[in-house]
Amino acid sequence: MGATADSIARVRTLGFDDWITEQFNQPRSQTRWDWLVANGFNVAGNVNNEFGFDPATWSQLITAPDQLRQRVGMALLDFLVVGISGLPGNFRQFSMAAYVDVLMDNAFGNYRTLLDQISTSAAMGSYLTFLGNRRANATTGALPDENYARELMQLFTIGLQELNADGSPRLNAGAPIETYTPDDVSGMARVWTGWNLDSTDNSTPDRYRRPMVNTAGQHETGVKTFLGRSIPANTNGPDSKNMALDTLFAHANIAPFVSKQLIQRLVTSNPSPAYVGRVAAAFVNNGSGVRGDMRAIIRAILTDSEARNDVAGASTSFGKVRDPVLRLTGWARAYGATSPSNAWAFGDTSAVTRLAQSPGRSPSVFGFFRPGYTPPNSAIANANLVAPELQLANETSVIGYVNYMQTVVSTGIGDIRANYTDLIAKAPVSASLIEDINLVLAAGQLSAATIAQIQAVVDGIAADTPTGLNNRVFMALLLTLASPEYLVQK
Repeated sequence: MGATADSIARVRTLGFDDWITEQFNQPRSQTRWDWLVANGFNVAGNVNNEFGFDPATWSQLITAPDQLRQRVGMALLDFLVVGISGLPGNFRQFSMAAYVDVLMDNAFGNYRTLLDQISTSAAMGSYLTFLGNRRANATTGALPDENYARELMQLFTIGLQELNADGSPRLNAGAPIETYTPDDVSGMARVWTGWNLDSTDNSTPDRYRRPMVNTAGQHETGVKTFLGRSIPANTNGPDSKNMALDTLFAHANIAPFVSKQLIQRLVTSNPSPAYVGRVAAAFVNNGSGVRGDMRAIIRAILTDSEARNDVAGASTSFGKVRDPVLRLTGWARAYGATSPSNAWAFGDTSAVTRLAQSPGRSPSVFGFFRPGYTPPNSAIANANLVAPELQLANETSVIGYVNYMQTVVSTGIGDIRANYTDLIAKAPVSASLIEDINLVLAAGQLSAATIAQIQAVVDGIAADTPTGLNNRVFMALLLTLASPEYLVQK
């Protein structure tokens, strides 16, 4: 989520592998739900609003010590999508917080367990409209809602096309092979019937934290057939759920499909097939015969030769555009941003005049951007590459980001302020100031030419007053945050 001088030193002391192990063993930070309760948001006055969700989120992303868990949890939220604004019902902030907590709780667990927990999450049931879903009615002609059945396959597990172990498409006579048909969706939809909240008490948010329960009278009792499997008639709801998820978890596609998306979120938008294949192999077997071990998957992603190779990193096909949210948290962590009131007033940053992205506020189940997005009529498209995050980029959002970060860097938002004491001490010597910012904020990615451009601007600001020193720091930070070499994470 962002580096500091101390965290860089810690990685250098431990080495990559041991630092990952240390992060795996970090105690779970305060949950979003508990933060909301501790800060008094579980009151009747908040029953029909979203108050509290944004500060609960920002406070954890910026201050929680288990930052690898936070980072992986947010990567999971990018494709196991629920968006707070799409939640019906009351206490939406608690429903969404409970869902994000599920992702955080399972970030270092097993993907099969995670599938089970998102499939019984009240937020997911509401967002993908299978909460209260009923079996077919022959009299009225009503059929089960197919929304979750479709997205569970398309977005969360196996994707649209059959894949080889390295993520490349399997072909039949030169054409891709579909992973499922409309009949498979209909058959799977019968599984997701009868799921409801476990209580009708809407005076508190508590029911949104507990798993949904299955109401036998609403669940489909007939045979459920999908993906070559048939669940026998009269199989109850929980058993049907387990059989369906076991089928998806055993599918050949799930390892490369999930592995590639996690690589794209964490390391590079265009991983080689070999890289995907190595991570998918860790998904299939963690070395001890366990399938879906998130710790093995994460370690494989972050320590892969392609992720750690300086020569590969210099390639124009390697890297990813840095998410706008990560630009903000990177600044905040690097310079110890605090909010004395605990209000964390960044709020919803999804407006194009801010970041065009905000955690937990995806506009649809497809997220803020799609993993296969390519900017049209671009050099990226001509090279047959993808750049998912550039789906957020347009004339307004690019300018809006720079303007927003100018305010954030120089005056803060609400009572959020960074600590620039160390930078101000280095401000009289522009080269020292920029060297420090380049290391901590930009991971040393700024080129000599970019450093010279920034230095020329900073040197044009007098260093003989406190205001001048502050302005030197503000300008060096802002120009770094706006530079292409920072915006593309290598």
